[in-house]
Amino acid sequence: MQDLKDKVAIITGGGYGIGKEIALLYARHGMRIALAARSAGPLAEARAAVEKLGAQTITIPTDVAKEADCARMVAATVKAFGRVDILVNNAGIAGPTKSTTEMSLAEWQEVIDINLTGAWLAARAALPTMAQQGAGNILMISSGAGRRGYPLRSPYASSKWAMIGLTQTLAGEWGAAGVRVNCICPGAVEGDRIERVIRARADAMGVPHEQIRKGFTSTAALQRMVTEHEVARVALFLVGELSAGMTGQTLNVDAGSIMN
Repeated sequence: MQDLKDKVAIITGGGYGIGKEIALLYARHGMRIALAARSAGPLAEARAAVEKLGAQTITIPTDVAKEADCARMVAATVKAFGRVDILVNNAGIAGPTKSTTEMSLAEWQEVIDINLTGAWLAARAALPTMAQQGAGNILMISSGAGRRGYPLRSPYASSKWAMIGLTQTLAGEWGAAGVRVNCICPGAVEGDRIERVIRARADAMGVPHEQIRKGFTSTAALQRMVTEHEVARVALFLVGELSAGMTGQTLNVDAGSIMN
């Protein structure tokens, strides 16, 4: 995929998990990376890992729920690298695990602000630069919870469903400017985050943790969770020339849990 060499990618939530793994894979293909996240420590660790691969990298402390932060994120990237070719909207939080009637408005709003409004603000900040270039890729990281309802996680599921609608809307608006917009719905992804989700869900439902964990794998055709690297490989495909004819599309990476 030599077409990706020297491309400039902003990755939100880039300090850890899927975002960090995408950054590492992009770096291996010669891209220049802008890592954005709220936590300085993970950002510094991710930057060191990416630079070890020889990639030019900057870090930008960013809260995607803040309009000014998103504008500054894009401006800093353009200042450092002269352009923005790719925006990966990966930043997100799991939010509370509780029923709708037990949830506060503040808990609901925080998830919507970061997961959905943050993706919109980041895209809005990057789109003028991409349009001026006549090319660009925006990649949304949604979730399997964006494909079907998820009891006890109403703000999370709602935000992830809405990201798919945002993907299709932006694709329609900006295709004529040369900007493609696509989406990935990861299923359960091995790692610390899914373990926290499992514990919270088990505790909320009053059932053994292993019962919840088994539920994530027993419904998958491959009978397992996916890995961060498997998600990252699809994130690489969707921003390269191999997917040049695709926009407004959503791909599941979930070991066959949801087949639509």
